[in-house]
Amino acid sequence: MNKLIISPSPHVHSGDTISKNMRGVLTALMPAYLVGLYFFGLGALIVSLTAVLSCVLFEYLIQRYLFKEPITINDGSAALTGLLLAFNLPSNIPIWMIIIGALVSIGIGKMSFGGLGNNPLNPALVGRVFLLISFPVAMTSWPRPIPLNMNYTDAVTAATPLAALKGQFVEIPKTMDLFLGNMGGSIGEISALALLLGLAFLLIKKIITWHIPISILITVFVFTGILNLVNPELFFKPPMFHLLTGGLMLGSIFMATDYATSPMTTRGMLVYGVGIGIITVVIRIFGVYPEGVSFAILIMNAFTPLINNYIKPKRFGEAKK
Repeated sequence: MNKLIISPSPHVHSGDTISKNMRGVLTALMPAYLVGLYFFGLGALIVSLTAVLSCVLFEYLIQRYLFKEPITINDGSAALTGLLLAFNLPSNIPIWMIIIGALVSIGIGKMSFGGLGNNPLNPALVGRVFLLISFPVAMTSWPRPIPLNMNYTDAVTAATPLAALKGQFVEIPKTMDLFLGNMGGSIGEISALALLLGLAFLLIKKIITWHIPISILITVFVFTGILNLVNPELFFKPPMFHLLTGGLMLGSIFMATDYATSPMTTRGMLVYGVGIGIITVVIRIFGVYPEGVSFAILIMNAFTPLINNYIKPKRFGEAKK
């Protein structure tokens, strides 16, 4: 007589694994990384290698000597955190600051909450915001984009286009330069085209869904468009300028979509994305900082448990009300 074995769901494995998804996201980041290497040269290479190696090393040390648990650095999550941290840094930042940022990202943003899947805030953004608050000058000294530049800390700096929103006289690159990445900024945020290629890859591979990135981008476009129509003299930058500058594309595609820190349901994702878009515009236009994407994502990360609590999927078999 054959035994009937009953086990909890899921009963069919989808084929997805943590390491497979991490490799997918790393692959999607490669176009933006290559653009960063092209425009910032040696600095981008040094910053990215330092950030990745530091994050992997700190996670290994914490798991090996503090938690005394199995090592999981092979799943790729620490390397991904390091690369995303590097993408949010200028290419001339000192190495010791990168190491501090990596320690904060892994030690505080990730491992202090129990590791992968337990962190309430995006680890790379925790490190980035810590560095921005602690070392504002170094974090806002943006090298000029010089193709294959071999200078590192001696790179010539310039303001980013977003500085114009705060009344600074800044020469705004042409729209095509903004789209391709020929402007000052963090290593991985400059090229909208490269980031959109990454988005297409993630959607095709079904690593993420469209709800979060598209809701963020549409919200920013609509909000800034309304402000521009109401008072074009005060809010003089058109919506497309906001979409193509700063870390909006990078944040909406690769940071806000982090599995552990974003809502579970599609309706929750839309609420989450709209919230990020609104907060980003408010900080950009009315706040002290010219950029608000990192703060907006972290704020909405904190609201994710509340969103999950009030916006739940219908239970299987539940009758319609």
